Amino acid sequence: MSDTQNLTLVQAVRDGLHTELREDEDVVVMGQDVGRNGGVFRATEGLFDEFGGDRVVDTPLAESAIVGCAVGMAAMGMRPVPEIQFSGFMYPGYDQIVSHMARFRARSRGRFTLPMTLRAPYGGGIRAPEHHSESKEAFYAHEAGLKVVIPSTPRDTKGLLAASIRDPDPVIFLEPKLIYRAFREEVPEEPYTVPIGEAATRREGDDVAVFTYGAMTRPTLEAAETLAEEGIECEVLDLRTISPLDREAIVDAFEHTGRAAVVHEAPKTGGLAGEITAILQEEALLYQEAPIERVTGFDVPYPLYALEDYYLPSATRIEEGIRAAAEYEP
Repeated sequence: MSDTQNLTLVQAVRDGLHTELREDEDVVVMGQDVGRNGGVFRATEGLFDEFGGDRVVDTPLAESAIVGCAVGMAAMGMRPVPEIQFSGFMYPGYDQIVSHMARFRARSRGRFTLPMTLRAPYGGGIRAPEHHSESKEAFYAHEAGLKVVIPSTPRDTKGLLAASIRDPDPVIFLEPKLIYRAFREEVPEEPYTVPIGEAATRREGDDVAVFTYGAMTRPTLEAAETLAEEGIECEVLDLRTISPLDREAIVDAFEHTGRAAVVHEAPKTGGLAGEITAILQEEALLYQEAPIERVTGFDVPYPLYALEDYYLPSATRIEEGIRAAAEYEP
């Protein structure tokens, strides 16, 4: 058995970056304040001292330039890992993401791949000001050519980050900052990967299948344990990757239970819950015993912190959604 470290999620990010920098000299970390300062959340702390300014590069505050430079580096065979300080700051780089990062393989008819991983802390719950708390992952899942990864545990974070950096195609790696330091987990010291596109069953149950990811995994599991005391057993599937979705695991869980709820903090309209519902309608409609419940954020601009707890799905609100699916009778 390999040695492990007891890490938080943000420490697992740092450990994953350290491991890949050590394993592959083509890996370069870049972004605003990632070098000498160690990053706004200290996800790159100490990397500059060990690997130097040519491998851990401080950039100007210019998101379009950060993404654009990384695209050029990846096209020439490097494996850049650019960081945007908050996902709400990715929009100035959005043209580079959709016009170049996502299209490079198709544009070159497969001649060039683009092995780059764009990291960003994302999501709400930390009492941050405007543009720091959005959950707009559906923007990137909608863009063909991008993989979109959202971990929920420290162990998965290191393994999924390694898989993303080693992938020949571009990955958007969104890190739920609400759980950056919320808990610890044993994480192997040795290099390893967690496959992109494979969901993880966090809890088994026969009554309702619940699909979630990122920071919403923990309150969903909390709700599931509370409902178990009432005799409602939930199967909780942590998607881990929202593009590509693990369609087989989603359908299998639904066929097993016949009832479902989907939980995410992003707005309801156009969110991943709608896509998951459509998958179930297309592939498992005859197994359905109740309407599929969606427990999500609201279709409003992300609120300032006074209303943040109301906006984010709580364990109580998740319980209500799951209970509605479990108790529905036609």
